[in-house]
Amino acid sequence: MKDYVCPRCNCSDEKYIGLLNGKYYCRRCISSSGTQCDLNYNVIEGKCYLDYSLSDDQMRISNALIDNFKEGKNAIIHAVTGAGKTELVFGLIEYCLNKHLHVGFAVPRVDIVRELYDRFCVAFKDNKICSVYGEHCLELNGDIIVLTTHQLYRYEGYFDLLILDEIDAFPYRKNEMLHQFFKKSIRGNYVLMSATLSDNDIKEMNDNGGTVFKLFKRYHGKKLVVPKYIKESVFPRFQILLTLKKFITSNKPVFIFAPTISIVENLGIFLRIFFRCGMYVSSKSQHRKEIIERFKQGHYKYLVTTSILERGVTVKNLQVMVYQADSDIYDKSTLVQIAGRVGRKKDASGGEVIFYGKEKTRDISDSIEEIQRFNKEAGL
Repeated sequence: MKDYVCPRCNCSDEKYIGLLNGKYYCRRCISSSGTQCDLNYNVIEGKCYLDYSLSDDQMRISNALIDNFKEGKNAIIHAVTGAGKTELVFGLIEYCLNKHLHVGFAVPRVDIVRELYDRFCVAFKDNKICSVYGEHCLELNGDIIVLTTHQLYRYEGYFDLLILDEIDAFPYRKNEMLHQFFKKSIRGNYVLMSATLSDNDIKEMNDNGGTVFKLFKRYHGKKLVVPKYIKESVFPRFQILLTLKKFITSNKPVFIFAPTISIVENLGIFLRIFFRCGMYVSSKSQHRKEIIERFKQGHYKYLVTTSILERGVTVKNLQVMVYQADSDIYDKSTLVQIAGRVGRKKDASGGEVIFYGKEKTRDISDSIEEIQRFNKEAGL
């Protein structure tokens, strides 16, 4: 058993290795079993349809990514929230489709897979787009496969181009099993992306001969909204209530982030006593997809939410509050991502981000300073 290494996730830790009927198995990835993709799937050529033009900065990186891929190099993109990371790789995807190469776009979370699937269906309307997540895995092959990182085990040695967005997001971050799924699914090259990369992420790409691309300006050319910290009052829920009233009166949609599911539910129930026009949502919500969609359609004016909505969500004129922002769950990257929900639209590039807490933690200060640094490096 000491010499056994799981061929799927590379685990050699004895506490995960079992023996059944004379054969070893791995408890860490045993749930990741099922149908595999068709390695011989024939990709058809495709074209990217956009009803808007890329900015000069976006076009520069888009073209450079294609050249980088032709040279057989991997890449990492450090782009601020709202910079249009997905659009940066559309040109590269189109190039690969026309070479009949297998293309994948992976993200850690199911909600973002659903949103990306809709976007790809519009941008590459002549191609078959396949989304794979959770129980949604009957169809595994398409010209472009959008999937969660958990589903990568189905694609061993498959992708000529694999794009992995939000590389620092839960549950992919620090998950050795998912990292192995990612590595084993690639037969060509990959592109990593996030708004909150670490210095180590960038160093590792440089050390391995890859290319680093940076974009610290949003596509509309306006500043990132800088959060402000407000010390919690003696009655913090009423503090949230008063600010929420201001936003609702101004007809501005609101996300209110809270650190745990129980706090989200308690705060949501409290706020709904005064304002019935909102709802609360978490990973445990049975009708999560419907709740989020109703918010986007304007049926709800506010959502109290866990960090499930910290990434990949764009809502026009959105305002953000973070309740108990001094909680340990809110590190610098999480707070930067949360702040990045605001000001993403060209005709609504401003807004407010408010961090409430009993104390101004190091992570709160660092997140504010990082956003200010991004604005400075973008010349804004």
